[in-house]
Parts: sequence; structure tokens; C-alpha cells
Amino acid sequence: MKGKFYGVSVGPGDPEYMTLKAVRVLGECPVIAAPRTEQDRSVALEIASLATDLSAKEVLHLDFLMSRDREAVAERHRQLAALISSRLDRGQNVAMVNLGDASVYATHSYIHKLISAAGYETETVAGVTSFSACAARLGVSLTEPRKPLRIIPGDYSGLEEELGRDGTKVVMKHGKGLDRVKEALKHSGLYERAALVQNCGMENELVCRDLDSADSYGYFSTIIVGGEE
Repeated sequence: MKGKFYGVSVGPGDPEYMTLKAVRVLGECPVIAAPRTEQDRSVALEIASLATDLSAKEVLHLDFLMSRDREAVAERHRQLAALISSRLDRGQNVAMVNLGDASVYATHSYIHKLISAAGYETETVAGVTSFSACAARLGVSLTEPRKPLRIIPGDYSGLEEELGRDGTKVVMKHGKGLDRVKEALKHSGLYERAALVQNCGMENELVCRDLDSADSYGYFSTIIVGGEE
């Protein structure tokens, strides 16, 4: 009998954001798959380890390729899916840890598609999204009656157009493009209504209630525009 593949959300940083189900699934799976950065660090694994004992688990470190070469990136995804499949074929359940929620801009999605297409049983364990945690940290509401919530990647070519639409806007994954996002907000007349949280729930958390004080280019940064207090 083949094993089951889980995508487990660990939240944005604070291990107390992890759900009871996430903790249970991680405890039951003998193999943990963990995305790793170029610095040989897995933030998601570090967070999960603070919520449950993973010392006896086999850890598969997943080194994703950061490249504009789509075929090279796709080939790396296939290699990582094959590594996980080798454990599933042994009858072992595998849990892949993911920052935030595994359905929102998650590396898990690339692997999940391949594993699912190969016929393995899969399940995604939902979690707290980074923007929900950031809104809570700022003490603002993301939604209002009859108004939408828009989630926009910071490098999206239609950023200014989206900022001009109705509702609260969340700008994620802008990385080193913070200056570009700031300029787009100024052009849209929304600069004064924007706030930023970086590394939400982590030891080096930074809360900027105005963007004039936000000069950091950290990867885990989220901008909320127009949240109601």
C-alpha cells in the first residue's frame, strides 16, 4: 500500500498559529519534506519543530531552483516529486511543511500537482495565512460589507490597475521590488493608507504603520492597503 502525501500549513511564523490538525499530521508522518533556502535553512521546518517534536523523523530537504529558466525549474520540481514518491512507494506518509497556508503562493502547489497526477493520495492541511496574521498584528479588518479583498503579487505587471480597484488590497511577494510598490501606491493615491509587516510572528518582526519607515527588503513582507481599524 502506498503512502499519502500531505501539504501541511505551519502559519507565517509564530508556532502557536499552527492548527491542532497540522500538529497531529506532522506527528503521525514518519517523513517530513521541507523546502530549503540557499542558506540551507528551512523556516517552515524551524516553526514546526517549535510546535511538535520532529527529532525522530526523516527529513527530506527540498532545494527549489530560483531561476527564470522555466524548463530547469520544472525539471527540479520533477526531481523533488520523485524523491517524495520514493518514500510514498515504501508505504510511508510524507508531510511537506509550508509557510502560511499551503494554498496561497506555496511551493507545495508545484509538488502537489505532480504527486496527485501520478495517482497518489493527497491532502492539504489549511493554516493561517500571512496576510491574516499581519492584519491581526496591525489591528485592522481586511473586509467590509459588499467590498472585495484583493491579493496581489508585488511583481504583477498590472499592479497599479489592481490598486485602483475597490476594496482592501494585500500586496505580497514583492521582495526587492518594495520601491516599485511604493511608487505604484503613490501614483494610485493610496500611499498614506498602506502599512507593512515583515517576518510576522518571528523574532525579527517589523511592523510599519506607514511606509515611510519601511526601507527593508525582506522576503517575508506583506503590505495591507486600506484595512479598516
